Amino acid sequence: MFKPSCFPTLRMALTALVLVCAAPAFAQTPEATPAPDTGRSTGDASTSTAQPVQLTARPAAVISGAAEWEEGFDTITKAFNDLRAAMDKAGLKPGGKPLTVFVETDDQGFKYQAMIPLASAPPANVTLASPVKIGETPAGRTMRFEHRSAYDDIDSTYAAITAYLDEKGIEAKPMFVEEYVTEPKTADDAGLQVDIYVFVK
Repeated sequence: MFKPSCFPTLRMALTALVLVCAAPAFAQTPEATPAPDTGRSTGDASTSTAQPVQLTARPAAVISGAAEWEEGFDTITKAFNDLRAAMDKAGLKPGGKPLTVFVETDDQGFKYQAMIPLASAPPANVTLASPVKIGETPAGRTMRFEHRSAYDDIDSTYAAITAYLDEKGIEAKPMFVEEYVTEPKTADDAGLQVDIYVFVK
């Protein structure tokens, strides 16, 4: 799920910072001490609600791929539709919200894993239509940030996250996740809710 124009710069900024320094989709265990309120405006809610979260791996249906930024929104939307179709055919039940794992980004595009967590581990003999595979959601220590606006506006959230990590001296890993608490039908859906997880060292 991507806005085509300015996302490469912001995602690359976050990646550069990394290199230098329902049921939920994840099993989450908040750490004891939440990050302090930064006093930022409501528009920067992503950082004022920052919270350390420990993610535990869960079984998931997974599609891996790559796309250019201009095609990103349609690519990820199609991936979720393909995941649901394959799960329905195999009789697998969802156990959480859809999510995208960003494993690599550059100026031209990105590599990703689109996932839908499963309600339980699938039988060993389950068969899924290609390119869908059984995998696991990421696990590890993260900082969770919130985006509560249209996907067209998520660029400002990533900018705030990048500034927050830099300001707090938090050393991150080169991987982050978007969990779609609500799924937008269009990029200008103002009711969108996305939780962004940045993995930290």
